[in-house]
Amino acid sequence: MATAYSSASQGEREALSRLVQARHDDPFRWLGPHEDGDQTLVRVLLPGAERVELIDAVHQVLAEAEAGEGGIYCARLPRGSRYRLRITWPDDVIQITEDPYRFAPLPGELDLHLFSEGRHRELARVFGACPTAIDGVDGVRFTLWAPNAQRVSVVGDFNVWDGRRHAMQRHEGSGIWAIFVPNLKAGERYRFELLDRDGQLRHKVDPLARRTETTALDVSVVASNRPFNWHDHAWLRRRDASDIRTAPLSIYELHVLSWQHDHDGNTLEWDTLASRLIPWVADMGFTHIELMPISEHPFVGSWGYQPIGMFAPTARMGTPEAFARFVNACHGAGIGIILDWVPAHFPADEHGLVRFDGTALYEHDDPREGFHPDWHTLIYNLGRNEVRGFLIASALEWLEHFHIDGLRVDAVASMLYRDYSRSDNAWLPNIYGGRENLEVVDFLRELNDTIAERCPGVMMIAEESTAWPGVTAPTAAGGLGFTFKWNMGWMHDTLSYMSRDPLYRSWHHGDLTFGLQYAFSEHFVLPLSHDEVVHGKGSLLSRMPGDEAQKLAGLRAYLAFMWAHPGKKLLFMGTELGQYREWDHDRELDWERLDEAGPRGLSRAIADLNRIYVEDPALHVCDSEAAGFSWVVGDDSTNSVIAFLRHAEPGKAPLLVVCNLTPVVRHHYRIGVPVMSVWREIFNSDSVFYAGSNQGNGSALHAHPEPSHDHPASLLLTLPPLSTLYLRQGDWPT
Repeated sequence: MATAYSSASQGEREALSRLVQARHDDPFRWLGPHEDGDQTLVRVLLPGAERVELIDAVHQVLAEAEAGEGGIYCARLPRGSRYRLRITWPDDVIQITEDPYRFAPLPGELDLHLFSEGRHRELARVFGACPTAIDGVDGVRFTLWAPNAQRVSVVGDFNVWDGRRHAMQRHEGSGIWAIFVPNLKAGERYRFELLDRDGQLRHKVDPLARRTETTALDVSVVASNRPFNWHDHAWLRRRDASDIRTAPLSIYELHVLSWQHDHDGNTLEWDTLASRLIPWVADMGFTHIELMPISEHPFVGSWGYQPIGMFAPTARMGTPEAFARFVNACHGAGIGIILDWVPAHFPADEHGLVRFDGTALYEHDDPREGFHPDWHTLIYNLGRNEVRGFLIASALEWLEHFHIDGLRVDAVASMLYRDYSRSDNAWLPNIYGGRENLEVVDFLRELNDTIAERCPGVMMIAEESTAWPGVTAPTAAGGLGFTFKWNMGWMHDTLSYMSRDPLYRSWHHGDLTFGLQYAFSEHFVLPLSHDEVVHGKGSLLSRMPGDEAQKLAGLRAYLAFMWAHPGKKLLFMGTELGQYREWDHDRELDWERLDEAGPRGLSRAIADLNRIYVEDPALHVCDSEAAGFSWVVGDDSTNSVIAFLRHAEPGKAPLLVVCNLTPVVRHHYRIGVPVMSVWREIFNSDSVFYAGSNQGNGSALHAHPEPSHDHPASLLLTLPPLSTLYLRQGDWPT
């Protein structure tokens, strides 16, 4: 063995030359300490250094390293010596540090085994960039999966982004690369530099980064491992002990970047958003906020639905700790948080997951499986253990680390069908020749079973727009295991109905009532989401026919119908303001609309609907049971009138709901009721309090002994124009 670089053998020189060229796949074989008889040979690669000394714990010089070509330095010490490096850089800059190549950086064999099987549920605590200590030295261990790369380095401010300085060690069996960089702390900026399978240089952000950079989206940031000081333990206990399927669930869907801006027109940071949003949502009576994707994403115009950072909240709003404070504050105010989560696809930005190590690592290689024609994005290869485990670990990161109360899984329909949005010759069938994506089915079941086991109070919501059976059925019964499914059919039919001129609604009465034929086939959320107020559709208010007063009346009546209909509720931000223009992600909401009486009345009506919905068990306890609903008037298409009863458990008073969806007052309209008693009008969407015309029935009505609609008694009602009424039986027998 040579005593210094100058006497190295030809083979050693060739290996060291490849290290200098950043083309060697096993730097730990040559760099760091290596025992040689009774001595330790130390090699370091420090391009640009002017002098390198090996020192002891009290900074006494043990040896001065001999300089070689390209920044290679070599020195010999007595066998087993502990040393540090004292490096002199240009301008007499002195750096004292540990040698990263004297530390064994790879995770444990169990971690590597679980990763390869796709069953490591805490990836971000072990892989990626993890502040840790090895041999009593603090630093950061960087770990990356890139099985087909020829060489991987971590680069950052700490090594002037030089890929020669911290080339990583490969674990052959798992395709994992790792290095421990001593003396680094949370807050360091970094990314990975890969020499891919074909010899091309690639710069990639960390797929497991838990923090990102605000100014450079192609940079990751080392996140702190310090536990957050949560104060929501009582909330979590109540959540985990409850059954959300029988509880009220009223969701305010939110795009955090455009809800409200500061005085300079800038996006709010998490703390300021909390101080403004939480009181608003609490006053409006919503039980939950749903955040459109906040996973880090390069293009704001994707609304977050093309994420790259599946473990990191966007840096546009602040740090991960600030996001945790936001969640903590919401829970403290009694408000749950649902997060949109996107496992269906990812964007093709070069610094992201696309052909990560020169191969289709995260995506399918064949574009008939791996390219999404609708969004020009790439589809995860969920038949691969490591990819499946990566996504499940991402879901758990949000639920366990950030205490999120539920995930709304985006674009499930696009995942389930291999021919989704594809022509006949542009997709590949499954092994049985069918169009169902069997790998996705297995993934979704594993995802939902894992979350049900680890996070029993959390809800999983599928955006699924087809008739796929059993989306919310248990996996043990052959279902997908979701808690809820968006009812896209209800949304489409009823919104189409309400957008029609009332003169023609009688011909489309089935659009209003058809949803009740399948309302109990799944556990549904009724969504009036962001998708209904973009791409030229206009706002919900603008889609109502008539002048502004009629538009507001129609929207109030529609929302009251929705709040009474079986299924949980979701409303996109801005509707409560009576916003006329459609949503624009670059602008804040039109808050000035609240200066006008009509929008203020609409906002007040929604708040009252939420209050009644939460207080009255008839509106939520039996949401998914046919026994929770019964028609009273379902066939009066001529007058565009419907009436139905919502029921809680036996012995509890039902709620009578009556809708008149024409701009005509209907006097003395007889409606059958099950009990001969007093009925009280507890909500009237036409009330003067909501800026309506104030037609209605007063506070109390007495039922008549005249049978009607298969009930033993009836009420004679005044039905206000474009209205929905709620009537509660006043002295229901106990």
